[in-house]
Amino acid sequence: MLNPAIQKFLSLKGTNQKVICLTAYDYPSAKLIEESGAIDMILVGDSLGMMIQGQPDTTHVKLEHMVYHTEMVRRGAPDSFVLGDLPIHTYDTPEQTIDSAKRLLAAGADAVKLEGGTEVLPQLQALQMAEIPTVGHLGMLPQRAVIEGGYSIKGKTPQQADTLIQDCLSIRELNLLAVVLECVTPPVASQMHDIFKDTQTITIGIGSGNTCDGEISVWHDLMGAYPWFVPPFAAPKADLTTAIKQALLEYKSS
Repeated sequence: MLNPAIQKFLSLKGTNQKVICLTAYDYPSAKLIEESGAIDMILVGDSLGMMIQGQPDTTHVKLEHMVYHTEMVRRGAPDSFVLGDLPIHTYDTPEQTIDSAKRLLAAGADAVKLEGGTEVLPQLQALQMAEIPTVGHLGMLPQRAVIEGGYSIKGKTPQQADTLIQDCLSIRELNLLAVVLECVTPPVASQMHDIFKDTQTITIGIGSGNTCDGEISVWHDLMGAYPWFVPPFAAPKADLTTAIKQALLEYKSS
């Protein structure tokens, strides 16, 4: 039986309402998100490797880091749908996947997310058998960016497009809660979205056009709080960087 927060999230499928998702990594941001009532799902993302730890990518994030930050986010947002990322090398086998997922659930996550399609099908199936709510992630996979030589838009070639479509078809019958489509060319993202139309699975885009059921942003990108790197698809709604620097100067002169 899914909890009320997940049920509310799933009820948005097929409506005209865009599903709005946002990352959070700590108590105050999670609390502000929940109090706003504007966000349908909070992701404790392994993007904290860059946003919080100052690492160059997500591959330095460990499971204990995700547990720690998930606990903080759950304290700040006790009634929200909280999704926890499984970091790299914590789901190499189905058995390891279940153990890692259970640690995130114990820390307060309602569901877990892992990257990949056909190649992680055994892991996704194991999560389904264990009745652990799961979200998929296709397209540009940040955990693989290092071995692929950097971040790149996916679906540009017929071969890439075919691989993405096959990934969608391979996980379609699992009836996942959602699947993130990251940095996929809009035409291919639209095809991927259509594959899940007759399932409960909500498609959540990030830099993949506007055909998905929902959209996810990184807290720091949305708030203009990480000026050192702003993704081309980011749309800041605030400028905390300037406000913070101004406050520091006013503090010095006061």
